[in-house]
Amino acid sequence: MEVHKIVIPTPYAVGDVNAFLVKGDALTLFDAGPKTEEAYEAIKWGLRAAGYDMKDVEQVVLTHHHPDHAGWIDAFPGAELLGHQYVDYWMKKEPEFLQYHERFFKKLLIEQGVPEKYVNRILHVKGEIELFGTIPLTGYLKEGDEVPGHPGLKVYETPGHAQSHLIFVDETTRECIGGDLLLERTSSNPLVEPPLNLSMERPKSLLQYNESLKRLKNLEISKVYTGHGGELINIEPLIDERLEKQRQRALKVYGLLQTPQTNFEMTTHLFERIYQQQLGLTLSETLGQFDYLVDQGMVEIEVRDGIHYYRKC
Repeated sequence: MEVHKIVIPTPYAVGDVNAFLVKGDALTLFDAGPKTEEAYEAIKWGLRAAGYDMKDVEQVVLTHHHPDHAGWIDAFPGAELLGHQYVDYWMKKEPEFLQYHERFFKKLLIEQGVPEKYVNRILHVKGEIELFGTIPLTGYLKEGDEVPGHPGLKVYETPGHAQSHLIFVDETTRECIGGDLLLERTSSNPLVEPPLNLSMERPKSLLQYNESLKRLKNLEISKVYTGHGGELINIEPLIDERLEKQRQRALKVYGLLQTPQTNFEMTTHLFERIYQQQLGLTLSETLGQFDYLVDQGMVEIEVRDGIHYYRKC
């Protein structure tokens, strides 16, 4: 698989994001950066360095819907635009979906014991919406599909970091375009998101993410082209290390759980210096550890007046 890497700046703490240009029977760009002028220029010059112009890109394939990966699909209106079905909720931004999204998180935040003064702050996502693309997908990719124009490049669904997350594995070379599933220098955040079926039942993102990492480990991958940072080889020890660090974080939460606590209360203990600045992310991180402990049979949930309290079994 002939892969040309394009490094794109983002306004996020994670730093630069990677897009990958792959020439097969079709010229395909995997991921498209956030919708900023700086990102647009980086994509344009990255394509020119590979010998192409924007108009030459025949299709854009998204690893997931997060805005640092899905912004500049708008720059390729004549191309095929492919990704997980979930991506389209964010491309279309229909009022019904945005209203549902707000109801889902408001209910969740109340259940997790978040004080009312913080709820509206978390629900405000308008600034981030501006960095998404606006063109609906022209087609969906799902587990087991081949990427059009790239025979043998198989699609694997790997939820956890995002409900829409896909990776793409070359069945011959075992190279993988991996999005944010496994990164060089940091663990990806398993982010809380509504489910694909738009019910009020919350997916357990950290448990999904752990299973996706284990799946990646078993795929005999030779190289991962990552969404941020450098490429990875010999990924099995890194996956083991990440899974063990996550287990240790969960055990830290378990050790702090001397009396029943809400997710918000535990978050303020774990992230006392930063939780107010990054409340959504820190609540999501702590909730993932509670999900893990519940799954392991170490912690159970007690509901009082609609609020979830976590206690040791």
